[in-house]
This record gives sequence, C-alpha cells and structure tokens, in this order.
Amino acid sequence: MSKPDVNALYADWLKNATADADLIPELKSVEGDAAAIEDRFYRELEFGTAGIRGVIGAGTNRMNRYVIARATQGLADYVNAVGKAKTVAIAYDSRIKSDVFARTAAEVLAANGIKSFFYKELAPVPMLSYAVRALGCDAGVMVTASHNPAKYNGYKAYGSDGCQMTDEAADKVYANILATDIWNGVKSEDFDGAVAAGKIEYVPDSVIDGYFDAVRACSIHKDVQGAPVAGASSGLKVVYTPLNGAGNKPVRRILSEIGITDVTVVPEQENPDGNFPTCPFPNPEIREAMQKGLDLCEKIKPDLLLATDPDCDRMGIAVPDGAGGYALFSGNEVGALLLEYVAKERSATGIMPKDPVAVKSLVSTAIADKIAAKYGVELRDVLTGFKWIGDQIAKLEAEGRPERFIFAFEESYGYLGGTYCRDKDAVIGSMLICEMAAVYRSRGISLIDARRKLYEEYGFYKNDVDNFGFEGSAGLAKMGELMDGLRANPPKAIAGLAVVSTYDYRAQSITNADGSTGVIPLPKSNVLKFVLEKDNSVIVRPSGTEPKVKVYYTAIGDSMDAATALKEKMSAEIKAIIV
Repeated sequence: MSKPDVNALYADWLKNATADADLIPELKSVEGDAAAIEDRFYRELEFGTAGIRGVIGAGTNRMNRYVIARATQGLADYVNAVGKAKTVAIAYDSRIKSDVFARTAAEVLAANGIKSFFYKELAPVPMLSYAVRALGCDAGVMVTASHNPAKYNGYKAYGSDGCQMTDEAADKVYANILATDIWNGVKSEDFDGAVAAGKIEYVPDSVIDGYFDAVRACSIHKDVQGAPVAGASSGLKVVYTPLNGAGNKPVRRILSEIGITDVTVVPEQENPDGNFPTCPFPNPEIREAMQKGLDLCEKIKPDLLLATDPDCDRMGIAVPDGAGGYALFSGNEVGALLLEYVAKERSATGIMPKDPVAVKSLVSTAIADKIAAKYGVELRDVLTGFKWIGDQIAKLEAEGRPERFIFAFEESYGYLGGTYCRDKDAVIGSMLICEMAAVYRSRGISLIDARRKLYEEYGFYKNDVDNFGFEGSAGLAKMGELMDGLRANPPKAIAGLAVVSTYDYRAQSITNADGSTGVIPLPKSNVLKFVLEKDNSVIVRPSGTEPKVKVYYTAIGDSMDAATALKEKMSAEIKAIIV
C-alpha cells in the first residue's frame, strides 16, 4: 500500500472536520509540525477482528467521531447484506468520548435502517456479548479501549454469536469501510429522533436481569456467606476497585446477590472517570493501578483486594501475604486456582459434567495441564484472544453438549465460567474468586495457602511477560523485521536450554531439533513458540491492540526461586535479541 499524502489529508481534515469542536483546534495546534501531522495521518486505523483502537484525536490514525461513523457505515453495509434481524446491540464504558462514539454508531445504524439496542448507562463487555445473543442481534458494538491509557479509545465489533468478529466478517466490514468516503459516504440521523421513532431502543431490564441470573447460576456453592461448609459463616471481607470504570454497579450487585456484603469500594476509583486520575495505566496487571486499593487494605485489612479494568472484562486480586502485607496474584495464578477450584468443587458436589472441557490461550500457564489431568478435564489450547475461547464454546453447543464447558482463562486476567456470553467476564471472575475465597476461608485456608499448595503439588512455574514498545510507522516496520528475523534465524538455545521444537503459528508448522516436523491445527497467527528442554518455553508475538511485541516465559524449577532465576536468564537473552 502506497504511503498517503499526509499534508493533503491534513488540509482535507482542517476543512471538513467541523462537527466535532475538539478536532479543528487540535489540527491548528500542530500546523507546521511535520512529525505530529505524520503521526495523525500516516495510516488509517485498520479494522480487524478486535475492531479498531487508537489514540483519541484528529486524523485517520486517531479515534474520533468521523472514524467511528465511517467504521459503523461499513458495519451497517455488512449487516444489511448478511443480517437477518437487522439489529445491533451497543454498549460503552467510562472512557473519554465512549458515550459520544456509542451514540454516533447508533445514529449511523438508524439511518441505514438498522435498529440499535442501546445500554442506557455504561456497561461491561460481557453484558454486551450477552445482549447480542439474548436479543437475537446480528452484531454488537462495544466502545472501549479496555486497559489502555486514558488517551486511547476503541470500537470492538461482535458477531451474532456474541464473539468478537471472525476474520472473514471483519475483512468484509473493512472492505466496506475502505469503499466509504469519510465525508460524504456516511448516513446518519439524530439520536433522540431515532429513539422517538423506535429505531433506537434501550436494552430492557429483563435482559440485564437475565445476565445476572446467568452469572449467578454458575456459582457452585450457592450460599457462600451463609454456610458452605460445616455451617460456618465465611465472614469474607473485600476491598474493591472498579478503576473508575464500568464494573462498579455490576460487580457489587453480583457479590451482594451471592451474599458477599462486606465490600468497601476504593473511593478515589469508584466513580466513572475516563481520565483515570489515580493511575496512568488502568490495568489490574500493573501494581500502580492497584496502589490505592493496597493503601486502603492497610487500613481495613480485608481478606481480598479485587480490581476490574475499565470495561470490566478483566480482574486482578491481591491477598494477605501472611507477613503483614499483600501479595498480588498474576492472571496465570488466578486462572490456575479457579480451574482447580471449579474442577475440585464440581467433582465433590456431583455436578461435574461427563467429558468436561476447559479452555486456555496458548500463552497461558502450562500448570493448567496438570490440574486438568488430575480431574479428568480435557484442556484445549487456543490462539490469544477470547473469541477463540468463545469459538470452543460454540462448537460444544453445536455438538449439543454445552454443559461440558466448565471454565476458561487467559494469562492477561481474563476468565469465564459459563456459556451465557462469548467474552471474558470480570463479573463472573469476581464472583468465583470471592466464592472460592469464602469457601476456603470457612475451611481455614487462605488464598496464599491455596497458591502455595498449588505449586507444591503441581510444580513451581514462573510465568511472566515482557513488553517491548514500537511506536509509530517506524515501529510497525521494526516489529515486522523482528518477527521475520526470528523466523529466518531461530535461536538454538535460550538460557542454556536447547530449543527442542519451534512452533510457527503463521506457517502452522512445527520444526523439531531432530529434523522431524508437524502441523499446528489452529488458524494462522503471527506467533512463534520456542519449546526448550524440561518443558520450559518462550513465546513471541506482536500485540493485536497496542504497538508492542510481547514475550511470554514459562520457567519451571524445584523452587520458585529457581524458576524465577531461570526466567531472568531467559529474559536477558531475549532482550538482547529484541532491543
């Protein structure tokens, strides 16, 4: 694709982008700044299976109402071509302009003869996924940039199955977008007028209540605060932060409904605020985002600190470490603990289905394989992205056996415990982690004890991730060169351990050190996995949502200290290759 004339585009936007009061002043402020103009116009935000995501502002490489309207016109053309109901569900989170972008999408759909079911207040990703299927919609739109910094926003598109769009569908929508003139090719009508005409309808309370009923039905011990074990009340105390996002009401509602009532919300992070004033990265993976909660824990001394990200599809925790402080658990650790809890308690209570299935992303911890084997659970590995987990649930439904699905997780703090939606869900994640903590507490087991026992039984796994940023057009090219270089010259050893197999998910091929080969039975993806001796591994992939390369490590040792030391050696060698 030829490089666009950024100066011509700049002049075009300066002339035409007048409907958004923020855009013209921004464009005028960068007049004469070649680098700033280049960054805003060197590319168009590409529509893929994760929709679009970018920095809020003026230009083709920015999130603004014109880019949103054009994307929605492409979606509308797709729905009118293949849809049956001619309806789309729309939700949004607390990010800057999320409500504006959501209304823009509904206005474009209305003008194209497509009815929107619109959440009347901010709502999490899983509630959007649920609504798509509950209302029989052809598609869904979620306006969010998940856990990115405040300057970002995004537009996630969902298919009629409640999963993020497939490659085929996204390609068709993107082709429609490219064929649409951003100034003259988009239809739109007034939001309030469309509501009055019945072209936009607010999501009914019955659907909202149905979502919570479906989440609550996945609880294993139905009265965790009352008497799950031996008639003893758990007395669980929780500190919760929604990180100024969409989780506040839904998480507090589900915890209340299962009897977890001693919940204190971090006051600075309770109300929706897209500026995220107390944490530059509203991401429960990052300690800084949890710091206000940790500070409150020092005063309240809860059994659990719970945090959800802005669109409430991911959840992180910290627990008392037994030495007066609080230990943060990784997404892999929470996923492994929940998998064991679900498998163990379902087996003990007689509600484990025949031929149970759990699913995880291929970059998530391999300790799950051992847990699944112990409880007779088939564990399926899929590509990164929760839509692939949703796809596995859909396959079980197509076989007439959806009850086989018991749990899914990915290392990036995403969990799902039921078939009611097709994306990760921090609401059910919060419910299950609190239920597990309450049940274990009633048995005299803390979550720090549970983690220790997990490693003692299954092995000491140190799973970690390094992120390497590649900003701008030059960064995009460097990421491509890096992956090409690793394919052409893969390492023979890492941290003194021989590479025994190289998995190239783009080529769908396995190359073993002994010369034998194999086939990867998964869709193509730009991922490389180096399997080392003794089941250690390194996985490299460009992020699908941010300008970075992610490297995932699995290091196994006789102790956590030994596993950590091995991981540090791996990380140092990989950094020398990438930086």
